[in-house]
Amino acid sequence: SFLLQLRDTYSKSGIACLTGEEMGDFLQNLDLTESEDREADPCWQVKWHLGKLIKKIMARSYEENISAVNGDRALSLSHTDGQPPATRIAAHLTGNSNRRSSLSPRIDPLPRRGNGQKISNWESSRKGHSFLYNVELRNGELVIPQTGFYYIYSQTYFRFRENENEDSDLLAQIRNPKQLVQYVYKLTNYPEPILLMKSARTSCWSKKAEYGLYSIYQGGVFQLKREDRIFVSVSNGDIVDMDKEASFFGAFMIS
Repeated sequence: SFLLQLRDTYSKSGIACLTGEEMGDFLQNLDLTESEDREADPCWQVKWHLGKLIKKIMARSYEENISAVNGDRALSLSHTDGQPPATRIAAHLTGNSNRRSSLSPRIDPLPRRGNGQKISNWESSRKGHSFLYNVELRNGELVIPQTGFYYIYSQTYFRFRENENEDSDLLAQIRNPKQLVQYVYKLTNYPEPILLMKSARTSCWSKKAEYGLYSIYQGGVFQLKREDRIFVSVSNGDIVDMDKEASFFGAFMIS
């Protein structure tokens, strides 16, 4: 009975050390308490250790909040030219097999700029696998809406099939060793385009071969600025097969 009363009294006194309005004042004057006051206050040790712990936690929380605020401020200042935070930007353009019989509208016969013949008539609607997401297509060129790093990729499908009615000059040209080349360019404020990537292979079809098939794929990460434009050019445009699963071009922003 006596032990139970003693335990309850100690428990209540311990709780009393940690409650009451005087605790807030004690935290503010933690290091200013006189030595005689410490001896007179039986709760002083409890309050002192608890006060040190509370101040340490408060200081750590303050530092973490300041770091978070500075990080958000640095992120907002990192966007140049007054641009908003990065948005999702992506595009996947495909060939259109329905236009296989009329190649000239799909491939510019006279290169406007750069090497090869620019593919200008990609399929950009949501037919099949193609789509445009926060990016615009103009005359076969993807217009970059926001400065950043982009992954750019392209594949071209070269396909030649023997035809008895084929022009003999074209047959001779194809059967001779030819370089099949794919170019990826970007257009900026400069008058000439800047070559980003090119990939090539040499092929020669045998006279006994019924057809020849070659695919060229390439991709890489490049920094592009707002209003830059990117496009694909190819050599030997007459033998490019624009099947939607075989010939395609796309890009997406990664940061």
